Amino acid sequence: MRLGIQAAFQEANRNGGVHGRELRLESLNDSYEADFAFSNTRDLIEKAGVFALIGAVGTPTARAATPQAHVAGVPYIAPFTGASFLRDPYLDNVLNLRASYYQETDEMVARLTEDLGITRVAVLYQDDSYGRDGLEGVLLALQRRDMQPVVSWHYPRNTMAVKAATLRIAEANPEAVIMVGAYAPVARAIELLRRDIDSVFMTVSFVGSDALAEELGTAGEGVYVTQVVPLPQDEDIPVVARYHAALAGYDPDAEPGFVSLEGYLAGRLAIAGLQACGRELTRKCFLDGAHNAGTIDIDGFRLRYERADDNQGSDTVFLTVIGADGKYHQVDRLPGAKQ
Repeated sequence: MRLGIQAAFQEANRNGGVHGRELRLESLNDSYEADFAFSNTRDLIEKAGVFALIGAVGTPTARAATPQAHVAGVPYIAPFTGASFLRDPYLDNVLNLRASYYQETDEMVARLTEDLGITRVAVLYQDDSYGRDGLEGVLLALQRRDMQPVVSWHYPRNTMAVKAATLRIAEANPEAVIMVGAYAPVARAIELLRRDIDSVFMTVSFVGSDALAEELGTAGEGVYVTQVVPLPQDEDIPVVARYHAALAGYDPDAEPGFVSLEGYLAGRLAIAGLQACGRELTRKCFLDGAHNAGTIDIDGFRLRYERADDNQGSDTVFLTVIGADGKYHQVDRLPGAKQ
């Protein structure tokens, strides 16, 4: 995420910055722990005096950080999470870039039910606010179709302790398993479950797609991941071509990926807001500008904040699958779908 933001900022700085100002990113590591996220946010606002916060990673950490940012009126830009609470109209300082977990999980359930007629769905989720938000998204999507999961089970956050959950899920023999977790435990769960059941496996974008594919290796073929940005290797897409150039300019050895592409888009969103304000920059101008801009077109990737209380720019969800080549491929329907 930081890599992509830095690539966007350096790209702008090479062209003279924004209205003559250079962009600079201050980064602190919260280790995906809420306590550190709280103290880091306080320090960035009170000690570093940052103009805005951008690209924060995770739902539990965002829950700790956003109240401070909201009270201080500091823009909270493009957090790397699809958590529903960040879409609350009350959080008028938040500018989400991506589609929500509810939208990602609804796309999964839609494809499973409409394409394959699947009715037996299980859920494995991380036992924290991220995992529970994803679980709620699945439950809502199933309820809209008069369904419920055959089983749902969790594993402890920041661990690989998935065996108990996979045993419960295997006993229910689901046709599909939706997973809301981090790449390493999700990969381990898929490995264990494939020993006992023949199911469709799906997970959300926050998993860390590239890391998941690497962790699974040859066992990754056929695993589906919903995405909120286009394929990062498809340079036929204008914004992806621009991202490749910016990434190469910042770090020639960096490999393009879903997360750094999202970071690049986050950086470009921030730049668009700063440009719109002109030289007389204020946080209010920045936030009002995003909500009054109509469509923000980032080389074909379009964001739109419809109203003053709308804080989500994109509603687009892309379904991808890991192929036999270990790479992600975008699909519109699941194989075997009824025509």
